[in-house]
Amino acid sequence: MAQSKSALINEQVTDLGASGTNNEKERSLSVKSIPFILMHLVCLTAILTGVSYKAALMCVALYLIRMFALTAGYHRYFAHRSYSTSRTFQFLLALLGCTAAQKGPLWWASHHRQHHKYTDSAGDVHSPRQNGFWWAHVGWVLSTKYEPTNFEDIKDFAKYPELRWLNNWHILPAVVLAVICFFVGGWQGLIWGFFVSTVVLYHGTFSINSLSHMFGSQRYETGDDSRNNLFLALLTSGEGWHNNHHHYMASVRQGFFWWEIDLSFYGIKLLEAMRLVWNLRLPPPRLLAHTS
Repeated sequence: MAQSKSALINEQVTDLGASGTNNEKERSLSVKSIPFILMHLVCLTAILTGVSYKAALMCVALYLIRMFALTAGYHRYFAHRSYSTSRTFQFLLALLGCTAAQKGPLWWASHHRQHHKYTDSAGDVHSPRQNGFWWAHVGWVLSTKYEPTNFEDIKDFAKYPELRWLNNWHILPAVVLAVICFFVGGWQGLIWGFFVSTVVLYHGTFSINSLSHMFGSQRYETGDDSRNNLFLALLTSGEGWHNNHHHYMASVRQGFFWWEIDLSFYGIKLLEAMRLVWNLRLPPPRLLAHTS
């Protein structure tokens, strides 16, 4: 008798989980991890440069702008297609996202789709349940196993040559931003505007992969460890409403209710008013009523 589809999927998940998780952990601190480590070490030079109001403003502004590029662009648009936009504006979203130095939009979105496909099971690329906090937070990012882009999971956007080019040369926008920060604010602008802002942005983003599956409340029974967490929602412009997101991942709004602050959604609504985006997808009212 032929295997059922569910049995085949379970077998594939098992194979993914058995493909060397321990080996992945051992390889996580490879030569390719050096730039990531150096980014953190360079931040220590802020002791030498000091900080001015201008440098602090650059740091906060570039954190918020690039967080929006990641949440509204990389996540809600490229990973989940929660709204529509033009080919030109999708390239601009991808370009701005690359300035965060978190690799290209196709790489980012394809791995996030894998996370949703196997959430908190053996095939999840960053599950605290499977491999602990450190691996979920940053270990998988440094692993050579997850360095390639899985184009099979992002065929809808991989068909655009400009996005493939940007995915390959994702470091260039970040370098250009660093140069601009230096010319605008000197050494303080470079250290605070680019390096400190980028490192804080790393851990703000990574906290959703780790802490949002460990701390908070579960409104919906999603079959995984996703949590809603107000602090993380404030830190990440709305991504902390993670249990909501796993309940209906296609929603452009992750703070489902008016009291759940979702700055990225407000920004997307502004873009809608400017006619830069459209077809915003919201969760059906019937789904909002079904709480655990």
